[in-house]
Amino acid sequence: MRLLQCDTDGDFSLTQFAENDIPKYAILSHRWGVEEVTYNDLLDGTGKRKAGYGKIQFCGEQARRDGLQYFWVDTCCIDKSNAVEYQHAINSMFCWYRDATKCYVYLLDVSGPRAVLGDNTNESWESSFRNSEWFRRGWTLQELIAPTSVDFFCKDKELLGNKVSLERQICEVTGIPAKALRGSCLSDFSVAERMSWTECRETTYAEDKAYSLLGIFDVYMPLIYGEGKDRALARLRGEIDKASRGSNREDFSVTFSLYDASDVEHFVAREDELSKIHQTLKGDGSRQAVVLHGLGGIGKTQLSIAYAKRHKDDYSAIFWLNIKDEDSVKQSFAQLAKQISREHPSAILAWLCLPNNTRWLMIYDNYDTPELPGKTDPSAANIKKFLPEAYQGSIIITTRSAEVRIGRSIQIQKLGNMRDSLEILLNVSRREGLVMDPDAMKLAEELDGLPLALATAGAYLYQTGRSFSDYLRFYRDSWARLMETSPELTSYEDRTLYSTWQISFDNIKQRNPLSANLLRLWAYFDNQDLWFELLQHSDSNDPEWIRELTKDELSFDGAVRVLSNYGLVEVATSSQESTESKGYSIHGCVHSWTIHALNQKWDYDLAKLAVKFVAAHIPGEKDSQPWTMQHRLLQHAARCSHMFSKSLVRDDELADDCHNLGLLNADQGKLVEAEKMYQWALQGYEKAWGPEHTSTLDTVNNLAALYADQGKLDEAERMYQRALQGKEKAWGPENTSTLDTVNNLAALYADQGKLDEAERMYQRALQGKEKAWGLEHTSTLDTVNNLGNLYFDQGKLAEAERIYQRALQGKEKTWGPEHTSTLDTVNNLAALYADQGKLAEAEQMFRRALQGKEKAWGPEHTSTLSTVNNLGNLYADQGKLDEAERMYQRALQGKEKVWGPEHTSTLGTVNNLAALYADQGKLDEAEQMYQRALQGKEKAWGPEHTSTLDTVNNLGNLYSDQGKLDEAERMYQ
Repeated sequence: MRLLQCDTDGDFSLTQFAENDIPKYAILSHRWGVEEVTYNDLLDGTGKRKAGYGKIQFCGEQARRDGLQYFWVDTCCIDKSNAVEYQHAINSMFCWYRDATKCYVYLLDVSGPRAVLGDNTNESWESSFRNSEWFRRGWTLQELIAPTSVDFFCKDKELLGNKVSLERQICEVTGIPAKALRGSCLSDFSVAERMSWTECRETTYAEDKAYSLLGIFDVYMPLIYGEGKDRALARLRGEIDKASRGSNREDFSVTFSLYDASDVEHFVAREDELSKIHQTLKGDGSRQAVVLHGLGGIGKTQLSIAYAKRHKDDYSAIFWLNIKDEDSVKQSFAQLAKQISREHPSAILAWLCLPNNTRWLMIYDNYDTPELPGKTDPSAANIKKFLPEAYQGSIIITTRSAEVRIGRSIQIQKLGNMRDSLEILLNVSRREGLVMDPDAMKLAEELDGLPLALATAGAYLYQTGRSFSDYLRFYRDSWARLMETSPELTSYEDRTLYSTWQISFDNIKQRNPLSANLLRLWAYFDNQDLWFELLQHSDSNDPEWIRELTKDELSFDGAVRVLSNYGLVEVATSSQESTESKGYSIHGCVHSWTIHALNQKWDYDLAKLAVKFVAAHIPGEKDSQPWTMQHRLLQHAARCSHMFSKSLVRDDELADDCHNLGLLNADQGKLVEAEKMYQWALQGYEKAWGPEHTSTLDTVNNLAALYADQGKLDEAERMYQRALQGKEKAWGPENTSTLDTVNNLAALYADQGKLDEAERMYQRALQGKEKAWGLEHTSTLDTVNNLGNLYFDQGKLAEAERIYQRALQGKEKTWGPEHTSTLDTVNNLAALYADQGKLAEAEQMFRRALQGKEKAWGPEHTSTLSTVNNLGNLYADQGKLDEAERMYQRALQGKEKVWGPEHTSTLGTVNNLAALYADQGKLDEAEQMYQRALQGKEKAWGPEHTSTLDTVNNLGNLYSDQGKLDEAERMYQ
């Protein structure tokens, strides 16, 4: 390394040092000017006449003041005419700055604190500091990060501060995390994050964009000026990949994929909004959030996707979630879990919260019905339940609501530039020369910068070949009709959109009437994921056109293709993994138009048809992987429920459909919705068939099961008794349907602590089913499993194990190892093993059950949560108290959400968490939880129920540990 030294006469001399013999030195960081002093200038003595000589003098004088004899300046300490030396210097540069005792940053474009303007007002040096070109040069990145001590000087050579005192300003200007400035190991930051630090920096030579990063990534490579920026960066990435393969640092990268998001081929304008998003989200890895709010169809989703595409290299992982409602976002999370688990086997929210995993971006799209204080909307979602707990990562939320208060709010306005509107028309209509077409400009002006309206118009023009003047005439006619037929549409924007869609619809009716009828029918389904097989349940009583539409896939796809060509329909990517054909979706705004304008007079026959189709498609218990189809149907089932609740369906002859929808909701843990559907079904059956008809009694039985799940045990018993008496009268005591109710009543007795009655009923059910169905029938095996539960509760562990093993072998044979009924028995056998002290076998079985249930039902289903609770019990038994607490907390939060805080299953987890707190020595928290459990159980089961008494005993133990002996004695008594 060659260093400068101040001579006694004020001149400078150069001295060469071997690598292992370099003395302490200062180093200069600056922007190159037009008259810099070179190595040869110093040798021949001509350097003093150049403007850059003053910087060398400054560096030398400042080094001397800091007690340093030597210093280094890049302009004159490297012989750039020597290719070998130059290569060595570039590859060593980061190390030279890192090893310097002092680094002086000379800012020629920053005035000092005492600079005075002509009007005698002090200029803000901080403003000019933030705007200094030094922060935008490529090479100065390593000059900022590498040295331990960095001092900043203004053009008048006055000290402004150092890297420590100016840390906040530097972080805000550069987006570099504070811990990187403080000397944290750079390998702690992802490749994407370090690349993002140089995004806004420029270099004189294109290749230096890559070469200036060699030290940042601790790699070495030869310099090839002339290869161009792209080749240089490609070589750099190659060296980074080679180096990272030898590193053990955890990599959080996930392959970039906006799997479930719609997309457009050409994104237009919005540069200002893209810049605002980028400025907000770039930072030190702590939580940053942006809310994009604006009208429906204004382009919020496409803006977020455009941002993700443009800045994908800034993030280690980018995920898109549909948060239209809670069902949608849960399905998005399920898809995300698959995507992540392929590369990082871990629960998604936990993975997003891992230390150093800070460079992810989550896009929450369609948050149009947020849960707001004082407003009750059953479809509203609370986004906070779906945000990672750790305060890290980046978040974009798109919404029509201006009341979402998370992060920075950016209102997305209509396109203000006529050229941008014309560009959308050009891209979609595929017509040239629009800037010179006065009719095109008039149309763009009429559509008022609404991207969705412009795209719809462009699609129409492409399909029809009509002129812009024709379309403008159609648009004005449509607008006038809309003013007459829909005066409630006060929004100018809604009228604009509705008018463009009406023009397209009029043309679609002429091209393919089936397409037009399908679009009308869509109003009675959810807007997302409508597919061929779902509509294949028509009969001779249904309209001829629906039978024609669904006679084969060719006919259905042809009708959809016309809608797609007009920009009204797109493929629903969320359906691509389904066993049935792909689905199609329409924009939420288009769906609203189909409801309020296309079906202005509500068609009760079409509403009935939609309910019939959804209910008929609900899978039966024996179907393979029924949960997959259940998930797919949930949003359409919610639409059906909405129509029932608003009396938009005349429920004559729909009792069977209501009953099936109740089964779907009950299986998915949606107990409130299930109860409503069962009640509607029951009313329909009682009205049509009478209170003792077998169909009526089936619904009574299912409603009883639902009440049992809700912890309403008295209501459940009454309903079971009614069902049993009715079935015995109608079918006899040995009929299989009668025996199903006997089995259910036995389970209820077990929950009530009436164990002898429960055993008698189970034995009756089992003997009857073995006689009717055989030993390996699934219904028989369900009762076998339940009898195992009872023996377990009675402490007959050997009998319980034998029974569970019989049930498990039969279910694996009949249903397969991943069926939810099989997994229930796996869970039960795990609990038995834990009770027997076979903890390793228990953990293996619990994990199998949990993974299967998460896959089948999702992480928040009640069955999944029961296994989570059981795994918490096991961890507590194993002394893994932290893991146990995590499991209990997850189970408790999920159960409170699904069942409510007073449900008996929720209270069971409360009791378990109290016991854990006691084991952890958190006695106050334990007492609080035991008291909550006791009060809830006394209310639900009464003071003498065995479960209530268990909590009383536990509370006595706690009081004893606390030294509250009188209270303990009272509890024990």
